[in-house]
Amino acid sequence: MTTGSGQSLAAAISEATAILRDAGVPSPRVDAELLADHLLGVGLGRLRALMLGDTPAPEGYGELVAERARRIPLQHITGVAHFRYLELAVGPGVFIPRPETESVVQLVIDHVKGMSRPRIVDLGTGSGAIAGSIAREVPGAEVHAVEYSAFAHAWAAKNLAPLGVHLVLGDLRNALPELNGTFDVVVSNPPYIPAEAVPIEPEVALHDPPEALYGGGADGMELPTAAAASAARLLVPGGYFVMEHAEVQAGWIATMMKRAGVWTGISTHLDLNGKERATSALLSGPDHE
Repeated sequence: MTTGSGQSLAAAISEATAILRDAGVPSPRVDAELLADHLLGVGLGRLRALMLGDTPAPEGYGELVAERARRIPLQHITGVAHFRYLELAVGPGVFIPRPETESVVQLVIDHVKGMSRPRIVDLGTGSGAIAGSIAREVPGAEVHAVEYSAFAHAWAAKNLAPLGVHLVLGDLRNALPELNGTFDVVVSNPPYIPAEAVPIEPEVALHDPPEALYGGGADGMELPTAAAASAARLLVPGGYFVMEHAEVQAGWIATMMKRAGVWTGISTHLDLNGKERATSALLSGPDHE
């Protein structure tokens, strides 16, 4: 592959776009530009201006395009994932945060508006996207985060340390028992994919860690159910719980929470694509079992 070798920036990006399109990459033009900007570091606006002239393609561009054509995630190549106002360090061993999850963060921010020092915990934080965004966008919040995977915990530590988040390595099913009944908000994007629902996209199926994808059991509901149980344990009475899940699980989640007998105001929320991807509720009473 000669992409970038002796070519102008415009020609190299045009060729890279074609290569990535042929490889089935969902957003070939955007990815071609982002890979070029990863090497040049000028920002997309400046990059597009440079493409109007005879600026040469950056050294090593062809190799990066070849990696992306093999469906290695763009974020693994650049080492960065963008989420709301954060640039998160990511790589092998950690789930790459998705734009859909940004709306879950917004639900938390909207709920705590007006609270002076809300205590919030993110169960299964992964890269730290949710916890980090809340810490950055909610002044005065005390934010905790729990992550089970040692690999993901290492990435989260790098991302969350500058934001003052209290991060622990632990299982969302039994973490932070010493803080039972003390949180105003519990938020979680737990693994929830059913066992047989192998993702179609190679970037997800081959590169996202399985422990961050599969929720346990044929229906993928073991970890979402556990997250709800932990939320009931960790929240103050009247505390707020919000959890992301698969669209097909919305009804199951609502039914599971109704049967638990401790939740009120159970609501399903739509993501940016109009899909039922999150459920929230308020804890009706303390649960210290």
